[in-house]
Amino acid sequence: MGLFDRLSRVVRSNLNDLVSKAEDPEKVLDQAVTDMEEDLVQLRQAVAKAVASQKRTQQQYEKNQSEADKWQQRAQLALNKGDENLAREALQRKKSNSETASTLQQQLDQQKSQVDTLKRNLIALESKISEAKTKRDMYKSRAKAAKANQELQEQMGNMGGSNAMGAFDRMEEKVMEMEATSQAAGELGGTGVEQQFAELEGSSEVDQELANMKAEQQQQLAGSSQRESLPAGEEDSSSSSSSSQSDDEVVDAELESLRSQLNDQNYQSDSRDQQRS
Repeated sequence: MGLFDRLSRVVRSNLNDLVSKAEDPEKVLDQAVTDMEEDLVQLRQAVAKAVASQKRTQQQYEKNQSEADKWQQRAQLALNKGDENLAREALQRKKSNSETASTLQQQLDQQKSQVDTLKRNLIALESKISEAKTKRDMYKSRAKAAKANQELQEQMGNMGGSNAMGAFDRMEEKVMEMEATSQAAGELGGTGVEQQFAELEGSSEVDQELANMKAEQQQQLAGSSQRESLPAGEEDSSSSSSSSQSDDEVVDAELESLRSQLNDQNYQSDSRDQQRS
């Protein structure tokens, strides 16, 4: 294979590739229908010319046939009059016209066949053009739909890297972060309230425990009073009075200790609340 052949093949392949890429289905379909319509116009003109030529041949044939018949009658007339020379001349004219009419008859048969063929081709081309127009509209619609779908797929493929989608992603993360912060702040606020109620409940428990201790102490004192059946002397009264005073002092000291513990707990709770605020 020569260099020029290879170069020619490369050039033709590249040109074909460029043409294929440049072909727009809608434009090519429209152009194809336009070309077919131009062919139809030319075919109609050819049919019209063939029909006109056939008509002229038909007229010439009829004319020569009529002349031949006329000279046949004249030859008969001359022969009846006894003029053989004139009859011979008439027969010569009749023969010439008959031969011409015979030739025209053959030509007329050929023209009729050609006209019939052209008319069939014309009808077939008209049918093809009508079918091509229907298919063209269908293919154009399908091409538009395919092109729109391709553009949509490309846009959807490019949306992931676009600035708009990036902005949406950032705003989504920001909103989620704001929601999380708000939720955390609500939980922290709820913890403070829960703690305050817990402290109040703790204070109530301390007060209840103190009341229980007082009731138990009063029961002990009442039991001691019942065990004393008779009043004692002054020493016993003095001793009992001093014992009662010492018991009261013990109770007061224990009560004061409990109060101090409660005050310490309240002070620590207030300190923690101030630190949170």
